[in-house]
Amino acid sequence: MLEVRGLAAGYGEIRVLDGVDIDVAEGEIVAVLGSNGVGKSTLNNNLSGLYRPFGGTVRFCGADITGADPVRIVEMGLVQVPEGRRVFPNLSVRENLLLGSYRRGRANRARNLERVTATFPRLKERFGQMAATLSGGEQQMLAIGRGMMSEPRLLILDEPSLGLSPMLVDEMFALIRELNGQGLSILLIEQNAVQSLEAAHRGYIIEHGAVAMSGKAADLAANPDLRARYLGL
Repeated sequence: MLEVRGLAAGYGEIRVLDGVDIDVAEGEIVAVLGSNGVGKSTLNNNLSGLYRPFGGTVRFCGADITGADPVRIVEMGLVQVPEGRRVFPNLSVRENLLLGSYRRGRANRARNLERVTATFPRLKERFGQMAATLSGGEQQMLAIGRGMMSEPRLLILDEPSLGLSPMLVDEMFALIRELNGQGLSILLIEQNAVQSLEAAHRGYIIEHGAVAMSGKAADLAANPDLRARYLGL
C-alpha cells in the first residue's frame, strides 16, 4: 500500500532524514518509533505532501506521490491526524467532523458521521460544543474522527498519545486496535514504544535520520538492544 524508498528530507539546507525505507501493507498497523527530534514528524509531513523531499520516492497504492500536492494525496485516501490534534477551536464538534469530508467522503458524509459517533459516543454527546472546551482526550478523539470522515485507505497517526493521561493512553491504543480490526490500515508515528509495539504488526526504529532497526513488532519488543536503548529495560 505504501512504499517509501531512499527518502531524504528536511528543512532548508538541514537534512533530517537520509535514505529511509518503509513499507505498509494493506490491513497493517506499522509503528515508526524514535525519540523526539529524530525525524518522525518530518517523515509524516513528506508523506502527506506538506513538504517536498530532497530525494527518494513515495508510492501509495501503486502511484508515485513523491512531492505531490497534499490535496491530491488526501483525495487518494492517504490521510494524517497531525501531532497536537489541531482541531478548530471555535467550531463545534459537529462542524469539525464535517470538515473532515471536505475533500474526500462527502457523498457518504451522513453515514460516516454515524460511524464516527458510534466509535466515539462522547463526541455525539458534545456535538454542539466548541472544540476548545473539550478535554485533551476528547480533542484527540475529535481529530481522529475528523480523519475518519475522509474515508482513509491509510491513516497516519502522529503522536496520538502525546499529552494524554495514562488511562487515556490505554484507551487510545485500544481504539487504534479497534479501527484496525475494522479494516483500516494505520501508520503509527509514536514515542511510546511499549504500547505501540503491542498494537502494531511491524515496526521501524528511526535514529539519526535513518532506520536503525526494523521487523515484526513482537521481535522488536523482545530485542535486548532495543529494550536497553529505547525502553530502558
